Amino acid sequence: MSVIKKLAGQTAIYGVSSMFARILNFLLTPLYVTSFSTAQYGEVSELYANVAFFMVLLGFGMETAFFRFSKTEENKDSVYSTALTFIATFSGLFILLGFLFTQPIANLIGYASRPDFIIYLALILGLDAFASIPMAKLRNENKAKKFAQINLINIGTNIFFNLLFIAYAKTSFDHGNKTALVELLYRPEIGIGYIFISNLLATGVKIILLYPEFIKVKWQMNMKLLKNMLIYSLPLMLGSFAGIINETFDRILLRRVLEPEYGVVFAKQQVGIYSGVYKLSILISLFIQAFRYAAEPFFFARAKEKNANETYRTVMNYFVLAVSVMFLFILMYLEVFKWLLPKKEYWEGLHVVPILLIANIFLGVYYNQSIWYKLSGQTKFGAYIAIGGAIVTIVLNVIFIPILGYVASAWTTLLVYGGMMLVSYYLGQKHYPIPYNLRRSGFFLLFAIALYGISVGFKIIFPDNILIILSFNTFLFSFYLWFIYKLEGIDIKSLLKNKE
Repeated sequence: MSVIKKLAGQTAIYGVSSMFARILNFLLTPLYVTSFSTAQYGEVSELYANVAFFMVLLGFGMETAFFRFSKTEENKDSVYSTALTFIATFSGLFILLGFLFTQPIANLIGYASRPDFIIYLALILGLDAFASIPMAKLRNENKAKKFAQINLINIGTNIFFNLLFIAYAKTSFDHGNKTALVELLYRPEIGIGYIFISNLLATGVKIILLYPEFIKVKWQMNMKLLKNMLIYSLPLMLGSFAGIINETFDRILLRRVLEPEYGVVFAKQQVGIYSGVYKLSILISLFIQAFRYAAEPFFFARAKEKNANETYRTVMNYFVLAVSVMFLFILMYLEVFKWLLPKKEYWEGLHVVPILLIANIFLGVYYNQSIWYKLSGQTKFGAYIAIGGAIVTIVLNVIFIPILGYVASAWTTLLVYGGMMLVSYYLGQKHYPIPYNLRRSGFFLLFAIALYGISVGFKIIFPDNILIILSFNTFLFSFYLWFIYKLEGIDIKSLLKNKE
């Protein structure tokens, strides 16, 4: 159990920092939705959806390749310098192309009047990719605290400049308080561009904080090693690229499919509403992100141990248990969480939150399972699964968005992630079998869903009494925690008491 405790501790550090950072960042959502129109917020969401594709492209799957080859190569410094030099070269070229072809790119993605967005996003993407390998090095060296500190400072900087440019300067300008400082900080024509400027400044601070990791490296590439790393990582990149289609392409398709029939404003509003309620699944997505930060290097480090498969099985049990608790917590208090979206026009989309939460649980299980093809070196299967999911995502969204709007995107997300999870499990059991306890894991989730169903029924009986509803939901959530403790209490106690 000591290795599980170590993973739990690392996940907690990554999780607390990521959760704190993302919650602070999520608190910017009320600022955005009150400072800009629903359509403008839809523009921001759509642009960041486009950004996600390039983040995968620029990453080249090198983080996972770095973890794997750091465990297999004797010269670990060569692995780091090769990965970092390659990514730095590729990122620099990307930024250069962004500057050279600013207007054509803006025309291509439908923002011909805002070429400045392309400049901001090219710099953000290039610098973020450049920082990814040093950040992976910190994870590989189990420097979770330093990793967390840098992330927190990064997000804190982003929040500071958002508050400075939007909460202070824009609000003052809009209310006629045009002091010299306000006019220096805010220009109306930039508008939502200040969101990207704040992000860019925060990314620059991250690069400065990572300076010690840059000066230690020998800026050279071992070409033979690079070839092997690329052979391993390219299928991961293709899989991740397809995965981004599954995660974000629905927002792009929403606008493209709805705009011809309903107009650009309505289409952007739908993107904004869907993006807003999607963020209410933040707790589960944060945990999944924190788990991935800790688990990937952890799994590679344990691969050669005799009881590795038993460790992976135990990790899966605790993972599903944790996300099931989060699922129920969010839905039991959705009447509270919805106020994070203070404009009531967003609330019409709350009914898709349970669908998106279950979808994210399936995605988390898939990520947990994906270790089989990373450890066995059969990364092509990860690409096949993700590409298949991407094709289904595109087809189902194109067919059903005209009928159901963003509801189609939510159900598609659930079906695709569920399908990817099942296919990955089937292939994993053939090529790298891990004896997961499906009954136990499935019970955790199904019981949580059943309790949510009881809550929905109770709300139908008492539709307007929020206090009674929240009190009953608190009882259900407390019962779930008590039941889990009675079922898993011995294992949890031994996990907490076990020493390294």
